Amino acid sequence: MAQLQETYACSPATERGRGILLAGDAKTETIAYCSGRSVIFRRLDAPLDAWAYTEHAYPTTVARFSPNGEWVASADASGCVRVWGRNGDRALKAEFRPITGRVDDLRWSPDGMRIVVSGDGKGKSLVRAFMWDSGSTVGEFDGHSKRVLSCDFKPTRPFRIVTCGEDFLANYYEGPPFKFKHSIRDHTNFVNCIRYSPDGTKFITVSSDKKGLIYDGKTGDKIGELSSEGSHTGSIYAVSWSPDSKQVLTVSADKTAKVWDISEDGSGTLNRTLVCTGIGGVDDMLVGCLWQNDNLVTISLGGTFNVFSASNPDKEPVSFAGHLKTASALALFPQSNPRTMLSTSYDGVILKWIQGVGYGGRLIRKNNTQIKCFVATEEELITSGYDNKVFRIPVNGDQCGDAESADVGGQPNALNIALQQPEFALVTTDSAIVLLNKSNVTSTTKVSYTITSSAVSPDGTEAIVGAQDGKLRIYSISGDTVTEEAVLEKHRGPITTIHYSPDVSMFCSADSNREAVAWDRATREVKLKNMLFHTARVNCLACDVDKPAASRTTIKGAHLGGVHGISFADNDTLVTAGEDACIRVWKLAQQ
Repeated sequence: MAQLQETYACSPATERGRGILLAGDAKTETIAYCSGRSVIFRRLDAPLDAWAYTEHAYPTTVARFSPNGEWVASADASGCVRVWGRNGDRALKAEFRPITGRVDDLRWSPDGMRIVVSGDGKGKSLVRAFMWDSGSTVGEFDGHSKRVLSCDFKPTRPFRIVTCGEDFLANYYEGPPFKFKHSIRDHTNFVNCIRYSPDGTKFITVSSDKKGLIYDGKTGDKIGELSSEGSHTGSIYAVSWSPDSKQVLTVSADKTAKVWDISEDGSGTLNRTLVCTGIGGVDDMLVGCLWQNDNLVTISLGGTFNVFSASNPDKEPVSFAGHLKTASALALFPQSNPRTMLSTSYDGVILKWIQGVGYGGRLIRKNNTQIKCFVATEEELITSGYDNKVFRIPVNGDQCGDAESADVGGQPNALNIALQQPEFALVTTDSAIVLLNKSNVTSTTKVSYTITSSAVSPDGTEAIVGAQDGKLRIYSISGDTVTEEAVLEKHRGPITTIHYSPDVSMFCSADSNREAVAWDRATREVKLKNMLFHTARVNCLACDVDKPAASRTTIKGAHLGGVHGISFADNDTLVTAGEDACIRVWKLAQQ
């Protein structure tokens, strides 16, 4: 049996030029956001307490807690809205498809009986409100001609609905049943977000025209706007009210977050500008925000969260992040104290994690190229992308030095480092075995078969090469000379991964035909076979000789979409990385 100990959650899926939605439950300090086909839930006061809802068939776009906190409504790019229980087995209560295209925003009515959604679609199906238990519609929503980016319910009676979108309009609806009352034509660009104050007396719109306008909550008439003094210099993507309805938080493409004081007459004056830590460039544009209790949460285009204290805004913000794309590789440093690990994704992001703490920072390479293959020690990173180059990058703490590159004559499909000789690396391409000493190519051995994977022993004297034909070829390495010693045949599909055990007494291999095999290194005979427990190709494996061969633990649904990195932190702790961009730490129970 395996128990999930920690989850290093992914960041929200972001898109340049679009705001993203953060939902919050003030009672439990929980936030929710969307990434891929998952809805991620994490607590601000306990960042490692994170979990994912993974039942959507299409990329998720928005999730909202019901007013009583017992239900969650989530929607996706196909227009599907699912209402499900937040606790227990998270059973599905209802499923609807209110609009024909992507759902961009969703809100519950304050009594928890109705849901309004807005987004993209055909004809008039850009906004819909319905009873969440039966799906019956509760009004007609005319007035928009283009994608509707945001909507909101008035939190007090009499109920009202407001919407805004890409047609530069904000619309005001009375009900229920809801009907069009009037349009607001005060903006000159996309209206990105519209939000009612918690007391229902006002609502605010923010736009790509860099303005924030404030309206009377009961009539929809304009009563004020955010001051031009200290205003944003870029598109404003999101806005969130303080719990007392006296302030708002806005975020913008100008990379700043601002807190505004809202007076009774509706005018907004700048209280302070919050400076968010970042990595530089467009990734620091702020695209989402949430004001929850004492927490001011902002999210950047690059996926970095900054959490400020509303009562002490001068306090340094808490920052954390996650992967935006598939986590494709892991590197563990079990001897480090505290125990640390690195994870990478193909978009070139390298993140550091500290077991028991979580996010430990991002390693910024001066040449931030895509990453296909990755291996690391505590002092050095070795990476390759989708060209012929291998980069060796020195690391000092969280800082990366100048990279040295080597052209290996083909696109690498595996990188291996000899742990006892860290200057020595073995690189394989589809048709060659390449030896590197530091950043110099010392040997290139052409082969007549197609290479798919490889591994090198810690002392650098032996290499195992897996091929498309399902065979393992063992090579001895002496200086710059690579000599074939043996050919092992057992697999029935292309070899996908090879790994030595920690004591180097055995090695394991796996193939695309779902089978894993353990081999004795000395005799080169099969030690454990018929491990056909997966239902798809084996992407990665880790080897621990202390586990008895007869014991087997299955972790179902470890990662949505598949697992791409795996490693033992110790005899009873397993770390995995997956297509859902999350990193998870599992405790294995003694058999």
